[in-house]
Amino acid sequence: MNRFWHELKHFKRGAWELVASVIIACGVFMLMQPYLLWAYTWSFLITLIGTVMFIIVSHFPKE
Repeated sequence: MNRFWHELKHFKRGAWELVASVIIACGVFMLMQPYLLWAYTWSFLITLIGTVMFIIVSHFPKE
């Protein structure tokens, strides 16, 4: 866990890709659930933010 926080603090690719992937997964989950209209409404924006974040983070140094 300390390595994860260290990589976040120093802008390393591995930890930030994980964060971006979790954001994308949350957006897809929000899109597929049938109960909360506000979640469905915001799902596209959340997925888009995660995707753009993943593209940006893929240019961070690996180690």
